[in-house]
Amino acid sequence: MGIRSYARTLGHVLCLLGLLSLPNHLALGADPSVAFYYGNHAPLDELKAFDVVVVEPDHGYDPQAYRSSNSELFAYVSLGEFTPSRSYAREIPDSWVLGSNTQWDSSIIDQRQNEWASFAADRIIGPLWKQGYRGFFLDTLDSYHLVAHTPEQKAQQEHGLAKVIQSIKGRYPEVKLILNRGFEILPTVAEHTFAVAAESLFRGWDQGRARYIEVSEVDRQWLLEQLLNVQRTYQLPVIAIDYLPPHQRQAARNVARHIQHLGIIPWVSTPQLDMMGIGALEVMPRKVLTLFDGAHDPDPEHSDLHRFLDFPLNHLGYIPEHRDVRSSLPDSPLIGRYAGIVLWVSGDRHPWSQRLYHWLLRQKEQGLPIVMFDSFGLPLEERFLSAFQLQLGTTRQPTGNVRFSIKDPRIGYEIQPIPKRREFVPITTKEGMTILQVETESGQQQDVISITPWGGYALSPYTVIQLPGLEHSRWVFDPIQFLQDTLRLPSMPVPDTTTHNGRRILLTHIDGDGFPSLAEFPGNFYAGEVLYREILQKYRIPTTVSVIEGEVGSTGLYPNISKRFEKTVRAMFALDHVEIASHSYSHPLNWREFVISGPNRPGDYNLNIPNYVYGPESLSREIQGSIEYINAHLAPPNKRVQVFLWTGDCDPDEEAVGLTYEMQVGNMNGGDTIMTKENKSLTAVTAFGIKKGEHFQIYAPNQNENLYTHRWTGPFYGFERVIETFELTDRPRRLKPINIYFHTYSGSKKASLNALHRVYRWALSQKINPIYASDYIQRIHDFNRVVVAKAGETWNIRGAQQLRELRVPISAGYPDLSKSVGVTGYSDHESHRYIHLNDPNESIIQFSPKPAALPYLRETNGEILAWARTNESIHLTIKSYLPLVVSLGNTKHCQVLTKGTRVKNRQEGKVFNLFVEQRREKPISLTCS
Repeated sequence: MGIRSYARTLGHVLCLLGLLSLPNHLALGADPSVAFYYGNHAPLDELKAFDVVVVEPDHGYDPQAYRSSNSELFAYVSLGEFTPSRSYAREIPDSWVLGSNTQWDSSIIDQRQNEWASFAADRIIGPLWKQGYRGFFLDTLDSYHLVAHTPEQKAQQEHGLAKVIQSIKGRYPEVKLILNRGFEILPTVAEHTFAVAAESLFRGWDQGRARYIEVSEVDRQWLLEQLLNVQRTYQLPVIAIDYLPPHQRQAARNVARHIQHLGIIPWVSTPQLDMMGIGALEVMPRKVLTLFDGAHDPDPEHSDLHRFLDFPLNHLGYIPEHRDVRSSLPDSPLIGRYAGIVLWVSGDRHPWSQRLYHWLLRQKEQGLPIVMFDSFGLPLEERFLSAFQLQLGTTRQPTGNVRFSIKDPRIGYEIQPIPKRREFVPITTKEGMTILQVETESGQQQDVISITPWGGYALSPYTVIQLPGLEHSRWVFDPIQFLQDTLRLPSMPVPDTTTHNGRRILLTHIDGDGFPSLAEFPGNFYAGEVLYREILQKYRIPTTVSVIEGEVGSTGLYPNISKRFEKTVRAMFALDHVEIASHSYSHPLNWREFVISGPNRPGDYNLNIPNYVYGPESLSREIQGSIEYINAHLAPPNKRVQVFLWTGDCDPDEEAVGLTYEMQVGNMNGGDTIMTKENKSLTAVTAFGIKKGEHFQIYAPNQNENLYTHRWTGPFYGFERVIETFELTDRPRRLKPINIYFHTYSGSKKASLNALHRVYRWALSQKINPIYASDYIQRIHDFNRVVVAKAGETWNIRGAQQLRELRVPISAGYPDLSKSVGVTGYSDHESHRYIHLNDPNESIIQFSPKPAALPYLRETNGEILAWARTNESIHLTIKSYLPLVVSLGNTKHCQVLTKGTRVKNRQEGKVFNLFVEQRREKPISLTCS
């Protein structure tokens, strides 16, 4: 399989692409950016950086699900040859076969056959059209050169090929067709053609000798003239695909740049087109392949890798992709698709060690950074270690004391390590920088933490240290900086989930537990009623409120008073600032154990609801049933459940998580972020979530009052310590948004209620931008999908639907507002600059060492609905859940265009601050200059 051309070529493999619905910049005449990926499991999120992407359709992609306003999948189609594996191969009569191509084990089609054109349109293009493909790359258009030798024979084949293309265009008038070469038939079919491609302009692949080659000057000039002639004569885009080995990444950049300077669309990849190549853009890989040993527990959620490293990677802007090291590892080139490989395993001899060694060595040779934590996962033998420039000394167990002979200042980030004699192994790095070295009295040395040319490593027990008698841990070094250094991560705009329009995000969500708890106040009130009166009616900020059906519904624990509960819940859900969520039917405490196998040990698994047996068959009752109950009996007509909040251990299996997606609601809860002054460590900050099968479970940004009150044993005012968490996760790095997360039972005690008031007052005194839990959930999904690409000095951002904030070091400079697109402004916090976006489809950013003199948005607690900027003024439409605050730079005056809006203004130098006294959930329009 591949693109195969025979006229003036070396028989190279090729892949190409074209565009259906043109993005705005293409409609204005710009050439599309293009990518080619024929491998299985294409990185579709990353490929959305390109306007058009050609894929092998037999791999089962869904072009309709993929399609966006600025990226389209094209299907590879071979019109000159077919292989036996094609679904239509058996339908082609032997009389239509003109010959064979033994090099590719394919049959060459006789283009003269009268019914061939209709067959191609109906049986080859037709099924793909039904799948949703609207663009096609037509390959092997010159295969006939292998069997047609006279001018007359070639002319007949070319006439037949033209008829095929005309038939496809006639059957599907909206189709977009990219031709692989086809220069001979272009005069006849140019009007039906979207673009023309050819491979090997500078660098190619010799299939017969299986080697990369440099294209000769004669062949290059001939092909270049053909491509330029297509541009001049037919005004069609032309594409050149060149080939280089994966490890020659810089050479690929140079070739792509050279092709682009000729006015030709570039793509540089491997001959198999199974890697993320380089085109008009280079995608910045945001995934890291993270390996763990699942021998004791195959669930990555329970691994040290997930516990300790997923969040540092998230904060750096990366998405961990977990693989059990015992399973098969990817065969295709990973460079360009992954930013690197991170390994966290214990021990050095495993059944998989030899296989891992060869696989890691191949990735190292291709230039992919590798970082190892805890151990190497390989036998500590010279033959394994030398490949990683590690040297093994004598293995005799040392006697006497050991000391640190090298101790970089970055050691002791959260705790100072103690040298361990029993853990000593004399391994040193031949190249690189040693961060921590242990030395024996006899002079033997062990480099236990090093940054190496291929990545780096940190060995146990010098990574994370468990505090004696506590469940707390401490990092010996800063894992965020260590990953930055060892993975050699570029300085790039990072999608940020903590901030929106320059202000820290605030989300509030309530687990429904304890609604029927009697409140310890005068009168006969339940916790849910107190919470409604004292919290929800007083603090009118976006709040996601859930209930447990088994606590409030008529089929639950309290049927005699359920009407009273339901009345209060309806009043809660009717509040305009409340978003509706479900907290299940019976509050499962252990999702996996009980759902998968049913009760197998003594203890409570859920609420003891009469006549309800919780087990595998009741998964849909917990999720779907509770959602349908709320929608039917508690929600007002204009609202529906938006979120399912996990209960108990918050560790659902992939079937449970998948069910929330089927119900089209967000899912959240889990994670253990609870950093306090007592536990001031990055180990106390958890990841954004974890993938369960094909779906993603989103963790709550912070933990609830249950943990701050020692599992509701007191002190019951303990939740006020969450303010410590909010402060510690804001400086020196902003790690998390503010998340006020608690249970309904907090309304049952005076101390816990007072703690809530303190927390709310603190949060509302900060510079915040409040959102709903569903908004935060969508931002995490966006974080997992946003693609960051670079073209020269320009950054292209796609996929930031609701996630409209990027973060860069202040040293990166300022967004050049005169050259950037989709950028409203920026603001600084600590050592980072936050860039505000307003285009959900695509933003283009260039940086400058000095700020532009144009007006810009510094910060607001609102949501920008419309934004237009000229050299002297801004026109914007904005709404806010709080009294609106807008701070604008390089402006001196604002006029409110919405009638009936009272405002206050304050000028501070070049900064103009505007305040709207009342809450403005309805949009207002401003013009500022």
